[in-house]
Amino acid sequence: MISQTQTPEPLRVVICGGGRTGHLNAVLFKQLPGVEVRLLTGNDAVVAAHNTGTGIQALLPDGGDISARLDGISSNPGDIMSDADIVIVTLPAHARMDLLRQIAPYLPTDKPVYVGAIPGFCGFDWLAENILAENANVVIWGMKDVPHTAFELDPGRSIRMGGAKSVLHVATHDRETDTARYELAGHFKRLYDAPVVLLDSFLEITLTPGNPIMHSSVIYGLIGPFGQWHNRTFASPICWWSECPEVGAYFLERCDAESQALCSKIEQVLAADLSSVRPIKDEIVDAYGDQIIDRHTMLSVLRSNRAYEGIRAPLVPAGQNKTGLIMDPQSRAFQEDVAFGLALLVEMGRRLSVALPHIEEIFDWSVAYMGGLKASSLDYFPANWPIESNGS
Repeated sequence: MISQTQTPEPLRVVICGGGRTGHLNAVLFKQLPGVEVRLLTGNDAVVAAHNTGTGIQALLPDGGDISARLDGISSNPGDIMSDADIVIVTLPAHARMDLLRQIAPYLPTDKPVYVGAIPGFCGFDWLAENILAENANVVIWGMKDVPHTAFELDPGRSIRMGGAKSVLHVATHDRETDTARYELAGHFKRLYDAPVVLLDSFLEITLTPGNPIMHSSVIYGLIGPFGQWHNRTFASPICWWSECPEVGAYFLERCDAESQALCSKIEQVLAADLSSVRPIKDEIVDAYGDQIIDRHTMLSVLRSNRAYEGIRAPLVPAGQNKTGLIMDPQSRAFQEDVAFGLALLVEMGRRLSVALPHIEEIFDWSVAYMGGLKASSLDYFPANWPIESNGS
């Protein structure tokens, strides 16, 4: 801890992504002595607000607020990557490939640069290793979840802060040294109030159950071949958690069981400790506690979680002379959760001969619904990752 009489060494943070997480972290970091914060965003409104001299305000849970004017905001990585110590990627998984390619030529080369993602799911360690192969000084990391919830974003102007996580779980690429991990933990101790736990393996982040199986299972239960809205349109918006169908919860439980079986096989093959990767119902209950009214079943947990109230499914007009709404195949629920989340699980199961019938069923249907895979996590899945034939 730096005393008030000491001048802290400068810590230069570049946040990539002008969404809720990027805005809130930027404002919070600027409250800290010696921390410089720059934001890389393709949102012209955020850049314009900064150029007019307007700061960003964070509205706090207790009714107060804090504000900050960042040290730079630009859509050009060449403007703000100079001397970066930490680069935090907050873009969705399907946008990270292009982002890393854009920033790679501008990263400093004369010191360690800690490049990571919040959250670090969808195999960010493999993606960064693939694209930043020529940047030998880069230390790759990821955070298991966002450090705070955030909502009500007014780009470039304000963001509302929700609850903070009590503990932050961070992993580094398996190649990183103990020295690099120690220095990274020191940076996070300076940036965040919550304690940081360094995980043993990045797979603990990659395999943590979350949106890829949650979103895809509920969508499949709604509009898949067994769903009430199969080949039909919605007359009005729906909230996909409080209105989750029974068949959606059914598939979610089975996908989660298959994911746990995959973890068990990976533990055997790689001698990895994945005990932190727990069943999804337990993860939800622990995360939201008393906000869940009925914890009896997966369905009741989803439907009675007050934190999920009002969250609408991604619907768009049906078009083609049809009335009503359909699931948006361009939404993150497909382009991120399926193409970069489920695709990883399916490939891991194939490599290790682990049966994932429900996950594969939903994956195949989802890929067909979204018109096929364009970019996906299979573009950077390691070719040398373990392969185990049937009967081995």
